[in-house]
Amino acid sequence: MNKPLQIVFLDRATVGDSSLSPIEELGQLVCYDTTSADEVNERIASAQVIITNKVLIGRREIDAAPHLRLICVAATGTNNIDLDYAAERAIPVRNVAGYSTESVVQSTFMHLLTLAGHAPAFDHYIKEGHYSHSGLFTWMGASWHELHGKRMGIIGLGAIGRRVATIAEAFGMEVVYYPTSGKAHSDRYEALTLDGLLTSCDVISIHAPLNERTKGLLGYDELCRMRPTALLLNAGRGGIVDEEALARALDEERIAGAGLDVYATEPLPATSPLLTCRHPERLSLTPHTAWASCEARTRLIAAIADNIRTIL
Repeated sequence: MNKPLQIVFLDRATVGDSSLSPIEELGQLVCYDTTSADEVNERIASAQVIITNKVLIGRREIDAAPHLRLICVAATGTNNIDLDYAAERAIPVRNVAGYSTESVVQSTFMHLLTLAGHAPAFDHYIKEGHYSHSGLFTWMGASWHELHGKRMGIIGLGAIGRRVATIAEAFGMEVVYYPTSGKAHSDRYEALTLDGLLTSCDVISIHAPLNERTKGLLGYDELCRMRPTALLLNAGRGGIVDEEALARALDEERIAGAGLDVYATEPLPATSPLLTCRHPERLSLTPHTAWASCEARTRLIAAIADNIRTIL
């Protein structure tokens, strides 16, 4: 009788409570919620398939797994894998693309609607009992703004950026974009320079990868080029926005607010200036969960299982 396929998931906690049954059907699955660098080699010694989201699999780790037949990345990015050495050893590396598009888009507009609509302020006003004792049918203590007629500037018009553009248009927004490659590639939307985007848009939404062209793209000087009524959203990658500069710009009321799901260091350090802003109501923060709707995680697990089937 053939031995079942030995599958090791090194950071299962990154997919939460999602069912792994599609993967369990393919072999013997061993899961670890998290795995430190010192624990990797021992845990993968018998593995034929490694599943990792963020755990580094480099030359040393590949050499420690003599039975390895496949590396599955439970994400789109593969920067945590030594791709050259894996190719040298003829070990395929399979990632998953496209599973989180709708999730990220919805999260982007969650941040936008929270900030533009001042939702927490209205919710707090009622739950603290102020509305019940006000004597008025309404409350004008916080102002909110329509998206209709505003200009949305997108940095990174890939699959997610294009979907954000479509939803923005449904709200009646005008859409423009900044091509981080330097080359316009859309017939539908106007391409602007970065300065043109910063100075003319009411909302700027980042959906670009982190690379040599985007790292530190928005520093203090760039943020000060934005309109004081503008909102900044980043569901792309941490490191594109200088977080210290953003905290300063918010404190100085250079921009109206920011919604962030990604950070230069994750988890966000307790010493981050974002956590001590003088105007916390101008910030909407989520802990890198834009990709992780229940449906997106279900699609991710199914796609990982499909990748494993390629070696069966």
